[in-house]
Amino acid sequence: MNYHNITTDDMLNGDGLRTVLWVAGCGHACPGCQNPITWDPNGGLPFDDAAEEELFLKLGKPYISGITFSGGDPLYPGNRETVARLAHKVRERFPKKTVWLYTGYRYEEIADLPLLSDVDVLVDGRFEADKRDVKLHWKGSSNQRVIDVQATKEAGEVVLHDTDYGKREGLPK
Repeated sequence: MNYHNITTDDMLNGDGLRTVLWVAGCGHACPGCQNPITWDPNGGLPFDDAAEEELFLKLGKPYISGITFSGGDPLYPGNRETVARLAHKVRERFPKKTVWLYTGYRYEEIADLPLLSDVDVLVDGRFEADKRDVKLHWKGSSNQRVIDVQATKEAGEVVLHDTDYGKREGLPK
């Protein structure tokens, strides 16, 4: 897997201050996408041991609420194995930090992926330029959903993310 950047202290891609891994590779090619440079799976840099060390160093800061996987698309087929491994490692090393994942796939298309057991919040759906709304929280277009993955699995139907999510179960805000 390749990646473009690891950012920290990000407030736009999930609850609280977050570390974001911007992966390379996306097959959706949504018109109007804000990150078309990330579509090429061969773009960016190889995600190697040094990148993983940097990611976990940034994520380990006590004021960081969690990790967000974005891109590109973390669920682009060539990214799934590495993203799954990283999400699981985050869950083990930082059980109180949240894991967010942005994807162009709809939840219903990927609901059976094992890696979702390590994801707290999924922002799903392709970006649709005609439904773009800058007032939306954590998503770019109104067709996208911000899904509480674990509540969805428990309920057997899509449960949207509660804005008070970080206050439940002692998770960081």
